[in-house]
Amino acid sequence: MKSKVTGLILAGGRGTRMGRVDKGLQPFQGATLAAHVLRRLAPQAAAVVVNANRNLPQYQALAGVAAVVPDAMGGYEGPLAGLQTGLQHCATELLLTAPCDSPFLPLDLAERLYAAMQAEGADLAVAVTMESDEQDPAAAPYRQPHPVFSLLKADVLPQLDAYLATGARRMEGFFKTLRMAEVLFDDADAFRNINTLQELQRHEREQTPASAPGFGGDPAALHVAEAQRLIRERVAPIAAIERLPLRAALDRVLAEDIISPINVPAYDNSAMDGYALRGADLPAEGAAPVVLKTIGIAYAGRPFAHAPKVGECVRIMTGAAIPPGCDSVIPQELAAAIDGDQVTIAHGAIRSGANLRRAGEDLKAGGIAIAQGKIIRPADLGLVASLGIAEVAVRRKLRVAFFSTGDELRSLGECLDDGCVYDSNRYTLYGMLTRLGCEVTDMGIVRDDPAALEAALRDACKNADAIITSGGVSEGAADYTREIMAVLGDVDFWKLAMRPGRPLAFGKVQSDGDSAWLFGLPGNPVAVMVSFYMFARPALLRMMGAQVTQPAMQARATEAIRKRPGRTEYQRGIVGTGANGEAQVRLTGAQGSGILSSMTEANCIVVLHHEQANVAAGQLVDVLLFDGLV
Repeated sequence: MKSKVTGLILAGGRGTRMGRVDKGLQPFQGATLAAHVLRRLAPQAAAVVVNANRNLPQYQALAGVAAVVPDAMGGYEGPLAGLQTGLQHCATELLLTAPCDSPFLPLDLAERLYAAMQAEGADLAVAVTMESDEQDPAAAPYRQPHPVFSLLKADVLPQLDAYLATGARRMEGFFKTLRMAEVLFDDADAFRNINTLQELQRHEREQTPASAPGFGGDPAALHVAEAQRLIRERVAPIAAIERLPLRAALDRVLAEDIISPINVPAYDNSAMDGYALRGADLPAEGAAPVVLKTIGIAYAGRPFAHAPKVGECVRIMTGAAIPPGCDSVIPQELAAAIDGDQVTIAHGAIRSGANLRRAGEDLKAGGIAIAQGKIIRPADLGLVASLGIAEVAVRRKLRVAFFSTGDELRSLGECLDDGCVYDSNRYTLYGMLTRLGCEVTDMGIVRDDPAALEAALRDACKNADAIITSGGVSEGAADYTREIMAVLGDVDFWKLAMRPGRPLAFGKVQSDGDSAWLFGLPGNPVAVMVSFYMFARPALLRMMGAQVTQPAMQARATEAIRKRPGRTEYQRGIVGTGANGEAQVRLTGAQGSGILSSMTEANCIVVLHHEQANVAAGQLVDVLLFDGLV
C-alpha cells in the first residue's frame, strides 16, 4: 500500500499566530515541527512533498523531502490551494495529507484510511475523533472530522479545480462533493494542532506526545494504539526467501515485485463480437447511415491480416486481433441492419475508437503486475500465469510455536477433575495461525511452574520466529514470568486500556543464540482471540512481509450500547442489512470475556474507541468483519 501513497505536508500558511514565522519551521524537541511530522509521515508513503509558500530552501533541507512546492494559486488561499498543488505533484495513486503543526499524527494513519477507502469504495477517507465539549463537560462526546488528515485519490484533481473555480475555499465543502469514508481514531490528541507559541512551549516542557502510555483514564494503562505502534516499530519481515512453482505459491507472501515481461493484452483486440472498421467510415452527424462490406473474419488466435479499404469492414470475434487499419468495433447488435456481407451503421451507434482493448492497457511490459507483500490469491495465480511466469519468489513461512499455561487446564481426552477446564485456547490459536498461513508447533499445556515455563520458552526459541502463549500475564500470575524474562530476554508486561484483554506481554525471548518474538496473551478465551487480532496478527503479518489491512466498515447500531470513555472496547456483533439497505449491527448478547459462544455466533467485532462514550441506537459504529480476518 505504501507504494501507492504520496505524503503531503501542508505548510503554506502565513504563521500569523506564531509571530508570522512559518509554523513548520518552529523548533520543537530538538527539531522543527515539520521534521517531526515528516518522521511520522515518511514511513507511510513512497515519497513526501511539502507545500510551502515561503522559506522553500529550509523545507527542502529536511532529510527525506522529495520536493517543496508553492501554491499554484496566489494569495495564501488556504489548505485547499495546498491540496490542489499536492495533487498536481502527486506521482502515485493516492495522496495523504497532514498539517505541518501536528507532530503526534498516528503512524497507522495511511493504513487505516486506505482500508476504509477500499471497504467503502470511496474517493476519500478522513480521520475522525470523539471530542468533549469543554464548556459543558457533562455533554455527550461528539464526532469531530479532521479534513487536513485525509487520504484521497489523485484523480479527483479535475473536480477540485472546478470547485476552486467557483470561488469556494472550504475543505469540508469540497470533500462533501466526493464519496467520503470517515475513520474513527481513539487518540484525539494525535490530531491536535500546535497553533500558538504558548502551546508550543507547553508541549516542549511536557516532552511527551499526548499518545504516550498512560494518557487519560488509568495512568498505568497503555492505549491500544500506542501498544500497536510499539509492536509495529520493533518487528520486521523475515529475510528468508524461497522460489516456488506457481501453484505452490497460493496463500504465500510475494517477496519480490512481479514484473510483466509482456504487454497485457499483447496486441490491440476486440472487446466484443461484431465488426472491426475504420472510425473515419462512421457516418457524421446528420448524415445517412453507411453500408460497409464485410471482407473477412478475424477469430481469437486467427487474425485477419488484410486492411479493409474505404467502405469495408471485418467480422470479428471477442479477443481477436484488430485488423490492420481498423480502430473501432461495432457490436453486432448495434448494427442498423445486417444483410449477408452488407452491414448498415447509423450515426451515433458507436464513437470512433470504441470497444477496443489496447495493447498494454491492463499491464505494460516492464511494469509491476503485482507488488511484493501481496498474499497470493487465486486471481493472482491466473494473472502471473497470463504473463508466462512459472515460478515466483515468496517469503519463507513464518514459524510460530504456541502453548497454554495453567494447572487447571486439561487436554482433550483427559479426565476433567473438579476445578479444571478443557484447554480451548490452543485450538483457537491453531485455527487463527493456520488461517494466517503460519507453520505452527503446538507445545501443549505448560504448568504454573517457573522451571517448566523457562524450559518451554527455551525450546520454542530453537525453531520459532514467534511464540504465542495464553494465560500467565495478569498482574498476579506474571510475577515469576517477569523473573524468567529478565534472564531470557527483553519483554514488557502491559496493562492495556481495553476490554476484553487487559493484560498483554510483548518482547523478544533469547536462548543459546536463538531468539523469537513473544506475544503473551490473556487466558480468557474471548480475550485471547481479540488480543490476537488486535496485536499478534498485525505483527505476524508484518513479519511475513505482508501488507497489513483489517476489513473495516461502519454500521448503525440497532440498540443502545453502554461504553465507558477511557478504554477501547471490542464487542461481538452480527452485522446485516436493514430495511433501508444500510448496514446495521447488533450485539450477540452477554459480552463476558469467557463466553466463547459469543464469538461463534458473531460475524464481526464492534470497535468502541478509547474516547467514545455510550452509543445510541441508530448511531454509526466501526466494525471489523470476521470475513477475511478469521
